[in-house]
Parts: sequence; C-alpha cells; structure tokens
Amino acid sequence: STKPVIAVVATRTGCGKSQTSRKVIEYLMGLGLKVVAVRHPMPYGDLVAQKVQRFATVDDLKKHKCTVEEMEEYEPHVVRGNVIYAGVDYEAILREAEKDPSGCDVILWDGGNNDFAFFKPDLTITVVDPHRAGNEVSYYPGEVNLRLADVVVINKMDSASPEGIQIVRENIRKTNPKAIVVDGASPIKVDKPELIDGKRCLIVEDGPTLTHGEMKIGAGTIAARKFGASEEVDARPYLVGKLKETYRIYPNIGRVLPAMGYGEQQLKDLEATINNTDCDTVIIGTPIDLSRIINIKKPTTRVFYDLAEIGLPDLKGVLEKFVKTHNLK
Repeated sequence: STKPVIAVVATRTGCGKSQTSRKVIEYLMGLGLKVVAVRHPMPYGDLVAQKVQRFATVDDLKKHKCTVEEMEEYEPHVVRGNVIYAGVDYEAILREAEKDPSGCDVILWDGGNNDFAFFKPDLTITVVDPHRAGNEVSYYPGEVNLRLADVVVINKMDSASPEGIQIVRENIRKTNPKAIVVDGASPIKVDKPELIDGKRCLIVEDGPTLTHGEMKIGAGTIAARKFGASEEVDARPYLVGKLKETYRIYPNIGRVLPAMGYGEQQLKDLEATINNTDCDTVIIGTPIDLSRIINIKKPTTRVFYDLAEIGLPDLKGVLEKFVKTHNLK
C-alpha cells in the first residue's frame, strides 16, 4: 500500500477481530486521522459485480445484496461513520481505498476467520481466545498470525477460565516472545435486560463462530446467563429447511441457533425457525439487528460487546507510537 497498513487478524474465527478493529479505528479517528477499513473477502454470487465494494451507509448493504455474514462485519463499521471496502480484486480494492472520497491516512485490514492479511502490514495485531486455549498454536493459518504479530490481544478474559488464559500466555511467550501482549475483556450489554430475567430465551448467535469456529457459546449465551434467563431454549426441535442441514454438518452446535443467511431461502428458514420456537424472548447475539432483515414475531433483545483493555500495555499506547513513527500527525 501507499498508505500505512494496520492488520487486525486472529488465530480462530470468533476471537473478536471486529471489536478490536472498531477500537483501533476509534483511537485513530480520535487523533484526527481518516481511516479506511478493508475487509477480508466474503462475497457470494456474482463475483464480477462484486469486484470492488464500498460500504458507507446501511443502504449500501442492500445495494450489494449482502448475506447476513457480510452484514455482521460491515454494518458495525458504517453505523459508526467509517467506510469499509470489500470484494474480490484486492489490488483494485486497495487502490480505491487509498483514494477514498472521505480521505485516507491509514488502511485497516479487518481480517476474516483466521486468515492472514492480503496487504503487507506495518503493524499486525493478532487476537487470541482463551475459551479455545491451545488453538493459537494448533490451527493453520491462525498460528501464522500469532508468529507475525507485533501485538497480541488476549480477549474475553472476563469470561474465560484462569487455566485457559495461562495456556494462551505460555503459548504466546514460547511462539512470539517479542510481541506486546494486551489483556482484554469483552463486556456484554443488552438493550432490554428485563426481557431476559426469568424468561425462557432462544439464543441466536453469530453463525461462523458456532460452525467452523467450533465455539459452544457466544455473546448471546453469556448475556442469557448474566441477566438471569430461566431457560436456554433448545432450537433443534423447531428447525426448518436448510438449517437442519447446518446442524447435520455441525452436530456440536447444541441448543443455540446460528444466524445463517447466505441466501433468501436460508433467511426464510431462519425466520420460520425463530417464529416456530416456543420461547418468551429471542436474544440476538449477532453484531447486527436481525429484526431489520427478517420478521421476528417475538420480543427481542440485542447484545452489544466492545473490546475493553485491562491495564497496560494497551492499544492506545501502541497506536500513538505507530502514528508518531509514520509521521501521521
């Protein structure tokens, strides 16, 4: 790139890359810099039409016919007022991002799954998850990201076990002892906690985190337990259509419902499954408001989570040094 590049990547999908990317952008914008994000490729369908995609408003999600998985990544950026690019041709995407009409001082690579950055980074921030301790050195290419890291963020320390956190620390020390280690939490908030307390709740979680990410729980489950749900309703008896196939492929998902939406039929099946389920409340643990794209006929509450650093070193200090090194101010 002709601009400085910060890459945010992870050792597994669902570690918390997106919230880390948002935190990095907030810090840089607070310093008066223009940040343009570029997301790891996610398009399905007409790849020629999806060569270069620019998302600046929620309407752009509809314009580019985004899947739920894509919306989960792009929407949190655009509602915060920053532009994000994606698509297929990453040379063309990079050149467009560098000359974005809103201005561009820094490119932020917002990684996907556990893949490494497509652009040569000037700073690599790798997120690890102590809920899946050991995965940071046993999955490819996630381990590459740990070895490449200038900074490693240990996320979700507020909900992980001390044993898991210690395993991750040891693996970072053995694998990449020069990396700066930032301790982080992912505190959970909900917009309507009264809809959880004492209620029978269906929990809808981020799809990829449950499927190929192999997580048993997500933000929705943590919210259900934090705010006193009387029951975590099993979605499996109410599954419709393509969602049955998802559970056949990933039998360890358990009782929670992954927000699968790679096409119109999957969205219809997701909507029907939710509305069929015998529950009091639907907890939406995905990064987007599902009720905006499907018709949920039950009370819903949304879960929100952001990265919260614990002590020092922190990302603010890392980024201030980065800005100074690259003469950005």
